[in-house]
Amino acid sequence: MQRIINVSNRLPVTIGEDIQKSAGGLVSAMDGVIGQDLALEWIGWPGGSIEDADRQRELADRLKNDFGFTPVFLTEEEIALYYTGYSNASLWPVLHYMPNIMAYESAWWEAYLAVNERFAEVVVEAADNEDLIWIHDYHLMLLPMLLRQRNPRLRIGFFLHTPFPSYEVFRCHPQRTQLLQGLLGADLIGFHTFSYLRHFRSAVLRLLGIEPEMNHVPHDQWTTRIGVYPIGINAAKFEAQLATPEHRAQLAEYREVYKDKRIVLSVERADYTKGIVHRLAAIDRFLEHCEDRSRLCFLMISVPSRGEVQAYQDLRAEVEQLVGKINGRHATVDNVPVHFIFQSVTFSQLCALYSLADVLMATPLIDGMNLVAKEYIACKEQENGVLILSEFAGAAQELFDAVIVNPYDVDAVAVRIDEALRLPTQSQTGHMQRMRARVLRNDSRHWAGTFISDLASHAQDEVGPIEGRTGVLEILAAVRSCKERCALFLAYDGTLREFEARADAASPTPGIRDLLMRLSRCDHVDSFLISGRGQQDLAQWFGDYRVALVAEHGYRYRPAGGTSFIEVFPGLDLSWKDQVLPILRQHEDSTPGSLVEEKLSSVVWHYRRSDPEFGRWKAHQLVAELSEVASNLPVEVHHGKAIVEVTSMQVNKGQAMVKLLSEADCHLVLCAGDDQTDESMFSSGLPNLVSIKVGAGQTSAKYRVRNTSEFQQLLSRIVEVFEQSPPVDRPSVRIPPKPASR
Repeated sequence: MQRIINVSNRLPVTIGEDIQKSAGGLVSAMDGVIGQDLALEWIGWPGGSIEDADRQRELADRLKNDFGFTPVFLTEEEIALYYTGYSNASLWPVLHYMPNIMAYESAWWEAYLAVNERFAEVVVEAADNEDLIWIHDYHLMLLPMLLRQRNPRLRIGFFLHTPFPSYEVFRCHPQRTQLLQGLLGADLIGFHTFSYLRHFRSAVLRLLGIEPEMNHVPHDQWTTRIGVYPIGINAAKFEAQLATPEHRAQLAEYREVYKDKRIVLSVERADYTKGIVHRLAAIDRFLEHCEDRSRLCFLMISVPSRGEVQAYQDLRAEVEQLVGKINGRHATVDNVPVHFIFQSVTFSQLCALYSLADVLMATPLIDGMNLVAKEYIACKEQENGVLILSEFAGAAQELFDAVIVNPYDVDAVAVRIDEALRLPTQSQTGHMQRMRARVLRNDSRHWAGTFISDLASHAQDEVGPIEGRTGVLEILAAVRSCKERCALFLAYDGTLREFEARADAASPTPGIRDLLMRLSRCDHVDSFLISGRGQQDLAQWFGDYRVALVAEHGYRYRPAGGTSFIEVFPGLDLSWKDQVLPILRQHEDSTPGSLVEEKLSSVVWHYRRSDPEFGRWKAHQLVAELSEVASNLPVEVHHGKAIVEVTSMQVNKGQAMVKLLSEADCHLVLCAGDDQTDESMFSSGLPNLVSIKVGAGQTSAKYRVRNTSEFQQLLSRIVEVFEQSPPVDRPSVRIPPKPASR
C-alpha cells in the first residue's frame, strides 16, 4: 500500500480535555483520496505550547494511535519567532505583494530554520523511500531541501497555498535565495495558477541563475517539476448540508430575518490582503447614488485572525471606524446598510447565508485562490445569484462567468454592485450554472488526487550518488584498463566549477583544490586545465599545482611546473579584432549589466549580470550582426552561457589538444567540457578518447553527466583509480618553450 506523509504547519486537531479532529478543506481533500491503495499519515504542530516532556509523550501516543498523526512540538518562543514573526509578519506580506508592511528580525529567521530542521528530522525518521511526502505552504519552504540533503531518494511534493509574487516583489525578502533553494529540494512544486508558476520561474532565473523550462527546473542532481493545481472545496460536504433539515430550517429563519431585503454578502478572515477597506469604500460610493437603500443589507462576516500581529489589530480598528461612518451617513429609520460581524459563524449558518445572498463580494487585493467564492457557488442549488470577484484572486482564472473587478478601482466596483443587483434572473442562471458545474467537478478531492498521482508518477532519473550508473562504470573501466600514461583535458567554468554572476567570483572551491592537489601527485597522469579564460586568471588560481594551463581556448599554454605562457599557434593574424570590437562595445553600451572582455586572441561580450531575458534577446541580435561581418573574416562566433565570443578560426580546444599530445605517447585521453567550444575536443578523432559532456544540450561526446557537482564526483572516482595505479616510467607531455610572438 502506498503511504502518503502529509506535512503541514498545523495538525488538523484541537487539543483540550479531548482531542478533536478538525474538518478543514485539506482534511477532507486528503480523506477523499485515501482508500485501499493509499494510507495517510500526518506530521505537524498540534497547536499551543506543550513543554512538559511527559505530557508530550502522552499526546504523541494518543495522536499516533487514534489519528495516525505525528506531532512536532513548539515552545512559546518558537511560536512567537517562527510562526507569528517569520511566517506571518515577514513571509505572508511579501507573498501577498505587500513588502511595505513586511517586518524582519534575524532571530525570526534563525527560529524558522531551526523549526524546519526539526520537521525534517521527524519526517526522515518516519519516512522510507517508497513513501510520498507532501509538504504544504509557506511555513515550511526550507523543508524540501532539508529532506533532500538527508535522504536524496525521497519523493517530495510541495504545494504553495498562497500566491507566489513577481520577482520584483519576492526579491525584497532578505532570504529570497535560501527560500528558493529550499523549495527546489522538491520533486514537484504545485501552484494555484499559471501566473504564480510564471513568477516562480522568473525568480529562479533571476535570483539563482538557473534557466527553467516551462514545466520543470533542471538543477544539481535532479529535476524539480512545476505544475498548476487549482485547489477546490469539499463540494460533497456542502451538497450534503444543503439536503439536511437543519439547513432548511436555518435558511427559513434567515429569510424571515431578512424579509424584503436584498443581501450582498462578504465572508473572509480579517486580513489586510482581503481588500476590506477598499470594499467598504466601494459600498460607500454605491450608497451615495442608491435610490432605495432601505431594501439593501451589506452583510460582512470577518473571522478574527492573527490578533497578536499589530497589522491585524490596526486593520480591525480601521474597519470598525469606517463601518460606523458609512452607517452614520447612509442609515435610514428602518435600515442600517452595513452589518459588520467580527466573529466566526457555524457551518450551518454559513451555508444558509450563501444560499440566501443575492450577491457575494469576494474582492481581495490578492488571494491565492479564494475558496469563499467557490463555496458560495456550491450552495446555489437554484443556480441564481451573482458573484463579484477580484481579478487578483486565483479563482478568477477559473470562474470567468463571475463579475470580475479591480478592487483598487472603487468607482468601477460601485458600478458593478449596481449591475449585479439589476442582473436578470435568466442571465444569473446561465452564469451560475456553468460555474457550479466546474466547482462541483473540480473539488478538493480532484485537486489532491491529481497532485498525488503526478508526484507518484515522478521517478527521478538516477537521483543521488553517481556510483553504479552505466556510463560512470564504463568510464571507470576505461581508466582502470589504462596501463600506460594518461592525459586529462578539463574545461573549468561550467565543468569543474559552476558559473557565477561575476566571472572573477568563480575561484576554485576547496573541493576543486583538493582534486587538483591529488591529480598533481599522480606522476603518470598529464592534467590540463583548458579554458576560455585568460592566462592571468589561470596562473593566479592554478599556478601552484602540477597542472598544465591552456588559456583562451588553446591559444596560449603553460606546462605543468612552468612559469610562463607560450603560444600554441604562433603567428596568428588578429587584425580582425579592430572590426569586431566596436560592434561588441556598442552592445555593451546598450545592455545594462553587460561588459566586453578583450583577450589576446579573442573578444567576449558577457551578459550574465544583465536581465536574463533582455540579455538573451540582445545576444541573438549580436550573433546575427557578427555573422554578417564575420563571413569575410577568419573567425568563429560562439554563443555560450551568457557570453558571445569571437575567436580566431585557427584556434580551438580540439586543435590545441591534438597538438599538445602530438609528442606524447598516451594510452588514454579523457576530456570534459560543457559548451560549444568543447565540441572540437569531443570530435578530435584521437584514439582511446573518453569524452564527457557536462550539462544539457546536443553533443558529440560519448558520455554525459548532468552538472558540475556530478562531474566532481566522477572526477574524484577517476582520481581514486589513478592513485591506486602503479607509476609508469614514461615521459609526460612537454612542449619545448618558444618565444611568444608579438
